[in-house]
Amino acid sequence: MLRDVSGRTLVVTVQTRAELRIVGQMTMRYPALIAKRKVLMTSPENEEQPMTAVADTRPSYLDRTEWTVDDLQDLPENLNYELVNGRLILPSPTFTHQEIAIRVKLALDEHCPQTHVVSTDQSIAIDNENEPRPDVVVIPVEHIDVSPVPVAGSLLAVEIVSASQSFREMADKATAYAIANIPHYWIIDSQEEQLYLAEMALDSQTGEYRRIGATTGVFKTEQPYPVTIDLPALSTRYAKLRARAGR
Repeated sequence: MLRDVSGRTLVVTVQTRAELRIVGQMTMRYPALIAKRKVLMTSPENEEQPMTAVADTRPSYLDRTEWTVDDLQDLPENLNYELVNGRLILPSPTFTHQEIAIRVKLALDEHCPQTHVVSTDQSIAIDNENEPRPDVVVIPVEHIDVSPVPVAGSLLAVEIVSASQSFREMADKATAYAIANIPHYWIIDSQEEQLYLAEMALDSQTGEYRRIGATTGVFKTEQPYPVTIDLPALSTRYAKLRARAGR
């Protein structure tokens, strides 16, 4: 009897050791489908007692290289994901990464217009190959109960650079946000001792972002509305936390 359990485990009940050997040969023949094999026997001494072979399979979605929004329904529920330029990304942010996102959100909240709200780790729908999750994003207030959020009307996307992110991923996200006409885009680099923020605005002529400012000091801007972020204070805070952690 063959039974699929939660899409991850195949349970095969066999009657004899000969059948058990066949199951073993199957798992060896198809290594791409079966990552790890466990064999459980109810009674090794008795040839006629039923025995059970359990094979843990690698999730099939990990082998897929090209994705569209329609394919996302194949993912397990409650799985955090990003779809960027047709590639599936499974983010796993650190405490520092999340803490910076929260501090940026609080700074943006202070003067956020009534027409918009500030969200963190929010999926936004751009096109069939892009459904990213900006670390911080300013979206229209009418979308507070929607996910993924339609990108139209979004004012700002913020990405915090982490050690696990590649240059390609950051470049693809910038391209996606520009195509979606998000007028403002910030990148915060947390990898050095001093936090660094690069402020970019969408160029209406080229359709690409151009840098209009960058600093490791106190960041102040009037776009998309007045915002102040004390980067040195945050850098000092994280230096103390790293010292407590022995780093």
